[in-house]
Amino acid sequence: MKSHSVLDRLTKAVGKKSKLGKLLTGYQQLREANYISQHFSSYLEPVVATSQSLCEESFKIRHNVYCDELSFEPVRENGMETDEFDAFSRHCLIHHKSSDHFAGTVRVVRPLKQGEQLPIEKYCLNSITNDKLNPAFFERHEVCEISRLAVPKDFRRRQMDKFQGAATGVINQSTYSETELRCFPFIAVGLYFSAAAMVIHNEIKHAYVMMEPRLARSMGFVGIKFEQIGPVIEYHGKRAPYYINQDLLYKTLTPGFKIMLKHIQQTVNKSPKS
Repeated sequence: MKSHSVLDRLTKAVGKKSKLGKLLTGYQQLREANYISQHFSSYLEPVVATSQSLCEESFKIRHNVYCDELSFEPVRENGMETDEFDAFSRHCLIHHKSSDHFAGTVRVVRPLKQGEQLPIEKYCLNSITNDKLNPAFFERHEVCEISRLAVPKDFRRRQMDKFQGAATGVINQSTYSETELRCFPFIAVGLYFSAAAMVIHNEIKHAYVMMEPRLARSMGFVGIKFEQIGPVIEYHGKRAPYYINQDLLYKTLTPGFKIMLKHIQQTVNKSPKS
């Protein structure tokens, strides 16, 4: 951290636009890029659900978040949250290496047959006001929806998490080191990158997601710029329809997260296409 501060001061002293300043800035960006990717991969790894048991791990996390915690869906006797879209979805989990637990899940809903709809088409189609990007105008195999992103309480880090008994869940600092705690804000980003990697791997052209505007803004901090294609509506809270494709993803992604995405793609690409 100290060397980073020295570089900052030196860059400021020589000027960012000078030849030396540009070299120093480039060096800092490269260090940051490698740090982000290495920090994520040191503690976490994406796991594509290629078996029924892994799919069930995903469904359990979803039940924990969407049914037990948020009450968006009714509690199920089997402790697994599923719906009709899972029949044509691909699921991915984030594996926390040291605890051997799963730190989150996400799915890519991919219709391939006529009559198979995206969740956004079935429940929120009227919220899409950008007609050019309406999924109904594309072939079924060209569209997908990223949905059911869920991170268990134990792996969510907020300011209040350090207080025992916090309503949003506590991270046990005796179990996870201070260095490792810094990795947890990367989980949601890792899940979106895992979904993006599956989308790219399967050559899907258009991706949609219904999410809170504040989540879209937070994704923008790392350079994931979703395009809002309709107004905010009431759907499990205030949400809006968003669109992204491969060109939009790479256009504004910061160097560090480009490397992180590349590493996640290498793992996801080992799984068969579906």
